[in-house]
Amino acid sequence: MKSIMMADPIRYPRMTTQELREAFLLESLRETGAIHLTYVDLDRAVVGMAVPLESPLILRTSPALRAGYFTERRELGVLNVGDAGTVHVGNSTYELDNLDLIYIGRGNADIRFESKSKDTPAAFYLLSYPAHAVYPVTVVKKADAQPTEIGGAETCNRRTIYKYVHLAGARSCQLVMGVTHLQMGSIWNTMPAHTHMRRSEIYLYFDVAENARIFHFMGPPQETRHLLMSNCQAVVSPGWSIHAGVGTQAYKFCWGMGGENQDYADMDPAPLETMR
Repeated sequence: MKSIMMADPIRYPRMTTQELREAFLLESLRETGAIHLTYVDLDRAVVGMAVPLESPLILRTSPALRAGYFTERRELGVLNVGDAGTVHVGNSTYELDNLDLIYIGRGNADIRFESKSKDTPAAFYLLSYPAHAVYPVTVVKKADAQPTEIGGAETCNRRTIYKYVHLAGARSCQLVMGVTHLQMGSIWNTMPAHTHMRRSEIYLYFDVAENARIFHFMGPPQETRHLLMSNCQAVVSPGWSIHAGVGTQAYKFCWGMGGENQDYADMDPAPLETMR
């Protein structure tokens, strides 16, 4: 498990492009046949991806967690961004197709990931936060996720937001998680931008074409920077930072939050005319 320490808004304006990428960008999440995990000191999130091939992959603990097993004091959201796969939690087995999600609550010691076919493997995106309460294992199929249509073609941001783990959906201790689909011809997400000091947020950009890129904007509204990102890369957004992006083609992204509350609408707007 790799660890990264978040930069604060005082250090941030003096950082080089490479320093910004090292502090906020998770570039190497996906590796076939392996699990990659990163511990983020901000809200003590763990971000990772499991891509099993011939053999199941076991989610093990790490010395960084000081825990007997991964979810001893944690909850976990798992979104399949690949082909069909299976998640084993103890003696129970859960089938996940593309864009299905499973929430795994605190206290589940045995978690394993498996692909239906090694030729078309599943790709399980993992997002975990500490949990002080126990909630049951819950599968949310893409067809059952709560969709909301927002944006418009005239502003190049027509998109559908699917909420999976939230107050009115799969219950959790502090994790909030969902997926946004950009419609064909739309490239902007989350614009005008916002911040929310009570929660940090992590974006995973996926289904990004090989020759396409995402320009992810970050930083305080009056001093923004950007990170250039490609498929299956994630970016960490502190509460003081906006999080908005524009792609060279349509794409999808998984948004996940943890922190003070689970109120999806708890945000502080950053109007375009005030941004720099």
